[in-house]
Amino acid sequence: RVQLAESGGGSVQAGGSLTLSCAASGYSISTRCMAWFRQLPGKEREGVATIYTGRRTTYYPDSVKGRFTVSTDNAKNTLYLQMNSLKPEDTAIYYCAAASSLRGTLGGTSCTVAKDRYAYWGQGTQVTVSS
Repeated sequence: RVQLAESGGGSVQAGGSLTLSCAASGYSISTRCMAWFRQLPGKEREGVATIYTGRRTTYYPDSVKGRFTVSTDNAKNTLYLQMNSLKPEDTAIYYCAAASSLRGTLGGTSCTVAKDRYAYWGQGTQVTVSS
């Protein structure tokens, strides 16, 4: 059974930093598409970072580019999201996600941010940024 367990959320002031972790079990993160999404109440879940772990190629939307960094530690089977220069609008529940197959998920060297392409999800961790 695949399980993704996020940790590292919390409250921080604007301009601060947080690092989220996502430990995978029952699933090897090697050569996979993995991603971080976030969701505000009443809004669609949006992708904030993807990584193709086979080549460590990444994608970020403009809203977080230059502030967020996604990475993996294959030895620990763990996905990370380093978030710097946090803004109040980054407040959301953050979810890690993993694809069951590269087919339909990996385009060129980048993984999609389409949430329906990710089969496995963590329970989410709250990030709150105060002004």
